[in-house]
Amino acid sequence: MVIETLIRLPHPIPYQGSKRGLAPLIVPYVPGNIDSWFEPFAGSAAMSLLVAHRKLARRIVIADSLDSVSELWTAIIARPGVAARRYRQIWEGQETSGPDYFYSIRDRYNSSRDPVDLLYLICRCVKNAVRFSKTGAFTQSVDKRRLGMRPDKMEVAILEASALLRGRTEVRTGDWLDTTTDAGPRDFLYMDPPYLGTSVGRDKRYAEQMARDRLIEGLQGLLARNVRFALSYDGATGGKHYGPPLPPELGLTRLFLHAGLSSQATLNGRREETIESLYLSHAPGVHVANVIRKPSMTQESMAF
Repeated sequence: MVIETLIRLPHPIPYQGSKRGLAPLIVPYVPGNIDSWFEPFAGSAAMSLLVAHRKLARRIVIADSLDSVSELWTAIIARPGVAARRYRQIWEGQETSGPDYFYSIRDRYNSSRDPVDLLYLICRCVKNAVRFSKTGAFTQSVDKRRLGMRPDKMEVAILEASALLRGRTEVRTGDWLDTTTDAGPRDFLYMDPPYLGTSVGRDKRYAEQMARDRLIEGLQGLLARNVRFALSYDGATGGKHYGPPLPPELGLTRLFLHAGLSSQATLNGRREETIESLYLSHAPGVHVANVIRKPSMTQESMAF
């Protein structure tokens, strides 16, 4: 299996945990005969951008359970100039405002749910580590060491992302099972739901929580419909494992991908490597026992 080097692609939404860095490791396992590509946990839609660049699918469907994320993608794709100008206005406002400017935008977003306000908050918050309450309120704090992506760079990213996705992409809002009901055997789903370790307990990072039993039930439904998919789910950082493996009864192929240093551990003053699982349906003959790393990294295997 040939692993690509990282391609420079536009990424206007800098989510922590985005699959931008892992995309070159994932895309070799994506077939090229796709009618519709679905990414129902869109976030930064990093994989959809790469699939659009590679022209692997005739049609792309990106969706998110948080309506502001879906609305942001709609704005980026359909009204890129307007979105870029709006971001510039918000970003430049901090240059003449006081230290509470970020929090005033956060309050405004939590009241009005303006999608470009959300884009600014994501760019300016601590380590781009997005946090939401159960009601979808943005709760993360400002990163005082930086101002977020500059408007000129953001404009280029928005315009280029729009050019990649416009005319072939549908944006949906809702639960992942609802936004993929029309997927069939000629389609492909890439799913990157919240890790079990980041969607339960005290450190909830997502407005929509993911119950493991419901995920398994949904995967069984996809398999029954003969829908092909790849799933990024459990993994480990340092000595901490994020949930048990998915049950072998599903018949999925499980690969281990090296995701680099953990941003959250770095934020807490620790240096820890992260390994993520990639589960594949309909992958006869695919078996890799060792951790898969990017070509620029050492090829020495890492025990897991």
